[in-house]
Amino acid sequence: MKRLAGVFSALVLMAVLAAVALVIVMRPPPVVPVLPPLGGVIERIVVQKAARRMMLYQNGAVVRDYKIALGFAPLGAKERQGDGRTPEGVFKIDRRNAGSAYHLSLGIDYPRPLDVARAVKGGYSAGGDIFFHGQPNGLPDGATLPGDWTAGCMALTDAEMREIWDFVPIGTPVEILP
Repeated sequence: MKRLAGVFSALVLMAVLAAVALVIVMRPPPVVPVLPPLGGVIERIVVQKAARRMMLYQNGAVVRDYKIALGFAPLGAKERQGDGRTPEGVFKIDRRNAGSAYHLSLGIDYPRPLDVARAVKGGYSAGGDIFFHGQPNGLPDGATLPGDWTAGCMALTDAEMREIWDFVPIGTPVEILP
C-alpha cells in the first residue's frame, strides 16, 4: 500500500509540474507597445536617479521613458572627480560627440560655477565630462552592461541613443533628480 501511495504521489507531482510548465510555455509573450518614431525636437529631459529612469518631453508630455545605468556609486550628488556619482540639479546639453568611446554621447554643462568653487575651496577637482551615452564601443549591438557601471554618466542602450541622437539639440534642459 505504501508503494502505491508513493507512485500516486509521484504521478500527482509530475502532473502538477507538467501543468505549471504548460502554463509557462503557453503564456503569450508580454505585449511591448510599438511607439511611434520620435519626430521634432525634445524640449526637456528629466532623470530620476532613484528609479534609474530618463524621460524625454515634447509639448509638455513624456514621449519616451528609458531605463538607465548611473555612476558606480549613485547615491547623492556628484562632489568630486572619481566619486562615481551622477550630478543632481538643472543642466543643459552643451556638446555632442559621435566619436565617443561609448556609442554616441550628449554632454551636460557640469560642473557649474558653484561646483567648481566648492571644489577649489576643498582642494580637489569637481570632475566633468558627464554624458548621456550608449554602451562601450566594441560590445555587440544589443549588449548592455549590468547595473550601475559608469563613472557618473547616464548610460542607455545603443538603440536608445540612436533613437534620441537626432532630436536632442544643444541647449536642451536636463533636470537630474535624486
